[in-house]
Amino acid sequence: MTLKDKHIVLGITGSIAAYKAASLTRLFIKAGAKVQIVITPAGKEFITPVTLSALTGKPVVSEFFTANDGTWHSHVDLGQWADLMVIAPATASTLGKMANGIADNMLITTYLSMKAPVMIAPAMDLDMFGHPSTTRNIELLRSYGNIIIEPAAGELASHLIGKGRMEEPEKILEAVENFFTQQESLSKKKILITAGPTYEKIDPVRFIGNYSSGKMGFALAEECARRGAEVVIVAGPVSLKTTHPNITRIDVESAEEMYNASVNAFPGMNAAILCAAVADFRPSEQYAEKVKRGEDILNISLVPNKDIAASLGKMKKANQVLIGFALETNDEEANALKKMAKKNLDFIVLNSLNDKGAGFKYDTNKIAILNKEGIRKDFPLKAKKDVASDIIDETLA
Repeated sequence: MTLKDKHIVLGITGSIAAYKAASLTRLFIKAGAKVQIVITPAGKEFITPVTLSALTGKPVVSEFFTANDGTWHSHVDLGQWADLMVIAPATASTLGKMANGIADNMLITTYLSMKAPVMIAPAMDLDMFGHPSTTRNIELLRSYGNIIIEPAAGELASHLIGKGRMEEPEKILEAVENFFTQQESLSKKKILITAGPTYEKIDPVRFIGNYSSGKMGFALAEECARRGAEVVIVAGPVSLKTTHPNITRIDVESAEEMYNASVNAFPGMNAAILCAAVADFRPSEQYAEKVKRGEDILNISLVPNKDIAASLGKMKKANQVLIGFALETNDEEANALKKMAKKNLDFIVLNSLNDKGAGFKYDTNKIAILNKEGIRKDFPLKAKKDVASDIIDETLA
């Protein structure tokens, strides 16, 4: 059974669609999952805890304390027990509370303590669903790293179950099964990722750098780890943090430091994704003291840095996959194909600074992926965490 021994916390809110939660619970249990239900007080107006408890064999959790003996229900323990939390149905009110951290019931406190990913099935009329406040809350939930909101159509990247009307239980089960299948797709794989900029020192206070935020590389690291891989991320100077325990982080500053860390790590890897914006040149001389302003022109001589992609391409074995990035401003595809061939890459991810919302600093990206046969696949503008999923699906799945 696809969900055998998986722990699912099912959250139920006060929607007319709450009656579907009984069918969904039955489907989860039939697939082998162990289910713990958490229901809001409003949810109990639509379906009784007795019905749900009979299906799961567990008491339904609704309040912080039981009415009879005052036993405390630990939302923290539920957050640690679960492999996945599914909130179905999720009302507009619940979406707003989740998005803004309003912990006024047991379901929301459980959500805020959840260590596992969360899937949400909205349920409301179309006018409520289309209201700007609901749209804003859904977009906030999309942006949170541990939130997975699956689509009815089954396209994992777009992250939305249903539009207004709650998706049918069979479709939610399918999305959950796909999630767990995907979660294990990179199990036992080791993946190296480079991310962020490099800083090439001029003097103790100045450097040559670029505008890379590292967001794309960190999104790739989290996505690979979520799918079961052991990830080593070599990160330039960025303020981002990793969250998944399967990620080992090596912080570097210069291109030379990134080169050394990458070359040392790559032989033990199944794949490498070179997402960092590495400086091509560095000053030939680094001043020990701050250079003072003068009337004369200051000339800085630059020398080339070692090419990380080309070096890994030469080291690459037949069982390793090497993925590069190309950020271009003109002749995009021709330049990307040339780079892929020259550096012995298996795939190259192309994006252009001419595309609005793509490239450095943005939370979104618009890419095309090319393989060694020259076959190109284009993707629309998406959040970088969704772009990461597309890249993994096309190159490593």
